[in-house]
Amino acid sequence: MKRFLIVLLLLILLAGLAAPFVIKSFKDYSGTEESTTDVITEPSIETTDNAADESTTAETTTEEPTTFTPNPSIPEGNSGTILGTSSKGYDIIEVNGLTYINGILVVNKTYSVPAGYNPGALTAECKNAFREMQSAADELGLSLTVCSGFRSYETQKNLYNKYCEKDGKALADTYSARPGHSEHQTGLAIDVNSVKQSFKDTPEGKWLKENCHKYGFILRYPEDKQSVTGYSYEPWHIRYVGKTAAKDIYESGLCLEEYLGIKSVYANSYQEETTAKPVVPETTTKAPVQETTTKAAIQETTTKAPVQETTTAVQETTTVVQETTTVVQETTTVVETTAATEETTAADTPE
Repeated sequence: MKRFLIVLLLLILLAGLAAPFVIKSFKDYSGTEESTTDVITEPSIETTDNAADESTTAETTTEEPTTFTPNPSIPEGNSGTILGTSSKGYDIIEVNGLTYINGILVVNKTYSVPAGYNPGALTAECKNAFREMQSAADELGLSLTVCSGFRSYETQKNLYNKYCEKDGKALADTYSARPGHSEHQTGLAIDVNSVKQSFKDTPEGKWLKENCHKYGFILRYPEDKQSVTGYSYEPWHIRYVGKTAAKDIYESGLCLEEYLGIKSVYANSYQEETTAKPVVPETTTKAPVQETTTKAAIQETTTKAPVQETTTAVQETTTVVQETTTVVQETTTVVETTAATEETTAADTPE
């Protein structure tokens, strides 16, 4: 019994001495798991932060390019075709039917875009720039909205034809672009708030005029520039060209055409896309028909018109012939009348 108690006391003593080591070992084991969890989580958080930084960097680069990037960009490896040089010395380059001058996509009465060119909406650059400008205006208590953005070729065609019916082509050409000549088709143009001249006198209109260049836009059709741009003053119409170009154009006091050294004039009069029937010159139709008809009629008359006595009736002409000489003269008159009738019919009928 005494031995049992002694052994029990020794075991209790040993357990007491070993307890701290057991607890420490347990804590160390638990701490290792927590540390492992942190290591797994931290890279995930770091990756998210890096993605945000890359997004911010990309956005900043788009909004403030160190060198101006064409919009939309010229495809890599495609230098395009040089059509000529502007009066300011800039190369006029065509790439896939689009015209670039000094890196700027140009659309006006002289330069058009293909009917099939369709970005489908405002470009990402244009939208981001407008949102930035919109936020800046909002902080000042001003409200900027997109009244009209992207328009397809067909939409512009219907709109232009509607204006032509309403005001006539000559007047419509002063305020509406023909299909293929509208900046709205590029996805880089925006009509802001209202398409009324009164917009220029609103706080938003005044602010837009003096500040849109800070966000990469220019007032595309300025006041007193109609003879150069080809369009009347539009205080609501802005065009995205990037911050660098917008700043230069604004500070120059010039419109885009003056800045690049180009013109804005339609080459041809506008016509609906219809298939016209060819018109054959009148002289070409008359000569052969007249000659052939006359000869045939004379031959036929010579064969069929018999010379009879004064009292004989001529069946072919249904005329009572009094004398042989009268029959011949009357028949000749019928031949001439027939030829003239056939000649008139040929001239009035299109080929």
